[in-house]
Amino acid sequence: HTSAAGGVKLTLPPAVAVRDADAAIQAAVTEHAGAEAFAGVTVQPMIAAEGYELILGSSIDPQLGPVLLFGAGGQLVEIWQDHTIGLPPLTSTLARRMIERTQIARALDGVRGRPPIDREALEQLLVRFSQLVIEQPRIKEIDINPLLVAPEQLLALDARIVLHAPEIDDAQLPTSAIRPYPLQYVAPWTLKDGTPVTIRPIRPDDEPLMVAFHHTLSDRSVYLRYFAPLTLARRTDHQRLTRMCFIDYAREMALVVERSDPATGAHAIIGVGRLIRLPGRSTAEWAILVSDEYQRSGIGTELLRRLLEVARDERLAHVIAEILPENRGMLRVAEKLGFRLRRVFSENMVMAEIDL
Repeated sequence: HTSAAGGVKLTLPPAVAVRDADAAIQAAVTEHAGAEAFAGVTVQPMIAAEGYELILGSSIDPQLGPVLLFGAGGQLVEIWQDHTIGLPPLTSTLARRMIERTQIARALDGVRGRPPIDREALEQLLVRFSQLVIEQPRIKEIDINPLLVAPEQLLALDARIVLHAPEIDDAQLPTSAIRPYPLQYVAPWTLKDGTPVTIRPIRPDDEPLMVAFHHTLSDRSVYLRYFAPLTLARRTDHQRLTRMCFIDYAREMALVVERSDPATGAHAIIGVGRLIRLPGRSTAEWAILVSDEYQRSGIGTELLRRLLEVARDERLAHVIAEILPENRGMLRVAEKLGFRLRRVFSENMVMAEIDL
């Protein structure tokens, strides 16, 4: 720690104080680590804003790869031990949960007359930090400490980055335990009536949009998708939708069709396609559900076509689905895209299969 080695001097108004501090730091570093360790000093503006000192960092875990750390920072970071860990990449929701798991989170909302800090800005800082860790795999360790958080600003007062040794090949670098958001599957598309939409992988913060989506489904559409009646309350249960929205993209892919209202700018999900890898096999099962208002607009065909592209990218050998015989629309879509259809009378369903 630089402060422990006498390497930090604060509140130096006159120039002579800066020169004296330079000499004092050089002497302290020389005594602490030898003259060769002194490489000069950095002079920065003195920050007098009142706020909270936090720490934001990342290091490599042997099993999980990059792991994030957030909590109370400053010189007493090891004493307070008020921190939490998480796995990158973060979403706004995951960043919020990391913050809420710390004790200092209560102070960030304002105590003893002090105004609250901008929680949303702090969440976005955590999200961007996690993206940096994912996008720059040669970073071995990185921390911002202290990160000064005040109502009017977020400011990194000190930071440190350690890179992996140059002789380590890129293929040997640790990988994240959670696959990053697959941006390669985000693309615009147009419905048959000319309505522009975006087809993209589902995100953890899509839960409110999914709740609204389930309100647009008829009992028949629900029955054809789930093979049984499923109440709206059960379909929109928070725990269930959390599992449906926060997925491991390495084992499952869910694509949503998102429409934006040109008048209000409000977003709505009007279709969902899901591809689930079966455990221990190179086979995945698909299912598609489209809002009643937008059925027969080409969404089902396009979602299935893109799910097959995902399956090929993941080097899957087979893709299958179980479809009710009365779901004639989905049977036509599957047949059009090359699936073999086989009636299983004992289970009153049709098996759709394709080899990739």
